[in-house]
Amino acid sequence: MSNNATGETSFNPRLMVGIVVLGIIAFIALWALIALGPQIGSGNDGKGHALSKAAPGYAGIVDLIERAGASVDVRRSTKPYVYEDYEPLVVLTPTHQTRPEEIAELIAGAGGAPVLIVLPKWRAGRLPGTDTKPGWVSGGYPIVPPSKLLPSEHFGKVDIRAEKAAAAPAPAWLAGRNISVALPVNVQTVAGDDIETLAAGPRGGAVLARAKSHDYYILADPDLINNFAFATPDGARGAVTLIDAIAEDGDAADGLAFDVTLNGLGGGRSLLRFAFVPPFIGITLCLIAAGLFALWQAWARFGPALTPQRAIPVSKAALIANSADLIKQAGRELEGAGDYVASLRSAIARRLHAPAGLDAAATDGWIDRHLPPGSNLFSALARRLPFARNNHEFLADAQALHDIRKDLIRDS
Repeated sequence: MSNNATGETSFNPRLMVGIVVLGIIAFIALWALIALGPQIGSGNDGKGHALSKAAPGYAGIVDLIERAGASVDVRRSTKPYVYEDYEPLVVLTPTHQTRPEEIAELIAGAGGAPVLIVLPKWRAGRLPGTDTKPGWVSGGYPIVPPSKLLPSEHFGKVDIRAEKAAAAPAPAWLAGRNISVALPVNVQTVAGDDIETLAAGPRGGAVLARAKSHDYYILADPDLINNFAFATPDGARGAVTLIDAIAEDGDAADGLAFDVTLNGLGGGRSLLRFAFVPPFIGITLCLIAAGLFALWQAWARFGPALTPQRAIPVSKAALIANSADLIKQAGRELEGAGDYVASLRSAIARRLHAPAGLDAAATDGWIDRHLPPGSNLFSALARRLPFARNNHEFLADAQALHDIRKDLIRDS
């Protein structure tokens, strides 16, 4: 015979509890990662932002500036910033899909600090079958971003285009000094009536420009400061010199702030994220604890298990209760008055040994003679009960007859 025949079972309560607990933890962790993933991720995804180590990224210049002792902040939030001691150079690295409203929001949230917008240029990725390091790219091609990428309220109407550059470097005048900018062969430029050229490109365009009304800078070609520029020592030296000159020109020589929210690595405004960050993390933890206590209470039963009861109990009381319920549902309560009086009369006469041969009226009179003076007469209640007009009167007289029976024969 099998083991089950001896009373053993394959159901293990501890195993089931472990599975349920692991499922709850995995469920909570899944939603936490969905909400906070963009904020806690490494960002090394091969795209053009400050956390990327691929050629279009800017992790190289971030690391070099930090090694030089300057303050570098990588921002994952779009909230407005207020500066008291210093104003860093805010670097925005939009993508080809960035909307001008998003850039305008970040400029407004910069708190008056100088802003450098590095325009996108490359569409890069990993080719199937290539062996590259995690976060690197194996191929890409340049694409000119749309001219409407830049908000018109700050830069007016601009034109972004790609040009073929000569081998000679382009001069730039920044912070009272002349620096040289080595242009790539396929250079990207920007032109517009509301911007002034700081580093000229071919055919009248600007590689580096500044808004006429504010310290808002545009670096049209990202190859001057991205990781691709760090392929050679001269390119790395030129990238650091260019960033340092822009920061000095904008009176922001104390640090840089790279934004990554435009690249999808920030904490957006969502109710799911708010549930896992202060001050709402406390409410979330309380709800999780309440759910675990409810689960524990449902699992740990208090007291012995209740045995199933019969649908119809077997007893005289159950029979009387069922009969009374049937009479009540049929609406025949008042029709039982005569039988009720007769049953009480018979019970009292039998217990008190009434003379034989008495009719109903004589028996009622005989019972009245055994009642104490001043009490309700049995005969009067017996005549009045069958004529009750409602349940209230019926119950009052029936209770009075029951009290007489209890007093005379000394039972309940």
